[in-house]
Amino acid sequence: MSDGFIYKLARSIQKGDTILFAGAGVSRNLSLPSYGELIDQLGMELGFDPEIFWNLGNDDYLSLAEYYVLEKGSLAPLLEKFQSKWIVSTDMIKSSEVHKLLVQLNFPIIYTTNYDNGLEMAFEEYAPNIHYHKIADVQDIANSSGCDTQIIKFHGDMETKDESSIVLTESSFFERLDFESPLDIKFRSDILGKSILFLGYSLSDINLRVLLYKLNQIWKTFNSSSVRPPVYMFLTCPNPIQERILHARGITPIISSEPDPRKGTVAFLKTLVERTGKLNSPC
Repeated sequence: MSDGFIYKLARSIQKGDTILFAGAGVSRNLSLPSYGELIDQLGMELGFDPEIFWNLGNDDYLSLAEYYVLEKGSLAPLLEKFQSKWIVSTDMIKSSEVHKLLVQLNFPIIYTTNYDNGLEMAFEEYAPNIHYHKIADVQDIANSSGCDTQIIKFHGDMETKDESSIVLTESSFFERLDFESPLDIKFRSDILGKSILFLGYSLSDINLRVLLYKLNQIWKTFNSSSVRPPVYMFLTCPNPIQERILHARGITPIISSEPDPRKGTVAFLKTLVERTGKLNSPC
């Protein structure tokens, strides 16, 4: 990991000038069901062997979820089954050092594409005196206080039981591509003055690739790359192809030196916690 980038990122976090974007890699620390397990369940409910289901859909979970909705008429029955599996308990949070460290870093705004309530539970467990406000729709935006830590559920929230907020099917993903929903508009506003740290993502995730492309296009529209706040992505292993693409999109990759992804993520976050604690006051 580059010490210079770590210092700049730590300084930005300490000043409250960094947004966290938390992906599936963060939730994996809680041993929750993966998207793959969700799609397996889709196939079985439709009478398919999971492996055959994946092969018929060319391993494209968006189209497989779309097929499920066309056949069943709704995702609701499946979401009800998975809702309980994505509810995070206190014991699960206590077992995740990653979530504890994220709370210690005190990001003012956290975006996540995960459906679970792990981040919310982490604040309740490790920072009960910090008020957080969960945002999943336009009503939540209107009710949000500027003094609260904001947790924005960018792809929906299982606890709301609102199927329309869940980005899982091909149709919902295409609608997300418009980048004109209230959450998208809020995101465009938030990024104008703050750095971003992407954690728990890989460029194999089509959702992330679209988001990074849109993010780059936003700044190109403003034609002001010289004042663009830094954007960082933590990668758990070196990947020259991903790194080259990230650089082309104006994103600085920070590469783990630890071969184990989970240990590498913990080491990275511990370094940030230590640096933000050792830095002088931001004022």
